[in-house]
Amino acid sequence: MADAPTGVSRALREAPPDRVVEAADLAIRSSLGASGTAVFIADYRISGLWPVLDPGQPGVATPAVQGTVQRCFSSQQPVRESAEDGRCRLYLPLSVWGERLGVLIVELAAEPPETVVRAAVDIAGDVAMALRAADRETDRYRRARRRERLSMAAELQWELLPGRSVSHGSFQLAGQLEPAYTVGGDHFDWSLDDGRLTVTVLNGDGIGLAAALLTAVTVNAMRNARRSGGGLVEQAELASDTVYYQHRGHRHVATLLLELDCATGRVRAVDAGSPHLVRLRGGTVSRVALEQQLPLGMFAETRYDLQEFDLDPGDRLFVVSDGVWAADPSGRETYGERAMARAMRATRLQPPTEAVGTVMRELQTFHADTDLRDDAVVVCLDWRGAVGRESG
Repeated sequence: MADAPTGVSRALREAPPDRVVEAADLAIRSSLGASGTAVFIADYRISGLWPVLDPGQPGVATPAVQGTVQRCFSSQQPVRESAEDGRCRLYLPLSVWGERLGVLIVELAAEPPETVVRAAVDIAGDVAMALRAADRETDRYRRARRRERLSMAAELQWELLPGRSVSHGSFQLAGQLEPAYTVGGDHFDWSLDDGRLTVTVLNGDGIGLAAALLTAVTVNAMRNARRSGGGLVEQAELASDTVYYQHRGHRHVATLLLELDCATGRVRAVDAGSPHLVRLRGGTVSRVALEQQLPLGMFAETRYDLQEFDLDPGDRLFVVSDGVWAADPSGRETYGERAMARAMRATRLQPPTEAVGTVMRELQTFHADTDLRDDAVVVCLDWRGAVGRESG
């Protein structure tokens, strides 16, 4: 049994990218003596999980199975279900570096010993890694994620994302875009490098494809500076100059750039004209006071200044775009006035991966379930406490 994960891993490496799920099924049947498997992938809204193989598989499409799949995905913990006939079903989260992809179901003829359960957990990690890698080489799993056709702008935005969540010894981070299938210019980006986490959130200018193209230029300019060793100021200034010389000040991008030192909890920031930064400390929600500077691309040769603040262990940061903060669907007070703070306080016991969904669902409720008028981004960062670089 100790060789089971190794055998599955080898089978996954040798499989074509569009046949990873089938290769995993055959290998798991062989190595664990399973009678069947199923892989569920989370959709773009993370509002449901959907089978990659035949959804008509016996027992896979039932409400009970769907409910357990959702419970496993939300908790990120294995779930074991035993039937009266002695059969057992294992539900295993498919996650890579804290990014939640879906759930693997393994059906067994009898109640498994702990060695089999541990082997199945390791195999789920290998399957998740293979799915993430294969996603670059095939459209199969992206098709499974979408419940409707993406707009061209949304296609660009989802391709540009680094992921939807990531974990580290000192932090946990997650983000969500809405409306998922038609989002235009709002966006987020992040990168972890040598114990420093860089996070950027963009409040895109305009709507549709033009907004998505502007955001793509801005994000890639900041990435170019970052990957060349530039700090936040260099990232903001290169992106600002790039946008300005493309559009001569007629288009601009409000952007917040953050850099977290994972060893100390010190945060550096460049606030280029919003989005909004909110801290949840204990049960108190408050704005983090930053001096707003000019949006990227408004004027030529704009220069930016760094600001700094410290996080306490247990602090939670939310970054939201204007589509969240300023939402006023019926002309009443904006969502950011009071309703958003209530939603954020309600997330205290949830991980960031669930918290971003809670804030978005409350925003939808605030809109009385009508379509969002503006793009909306929510990013949530939990600071767990300082760790040394050996934990990165």
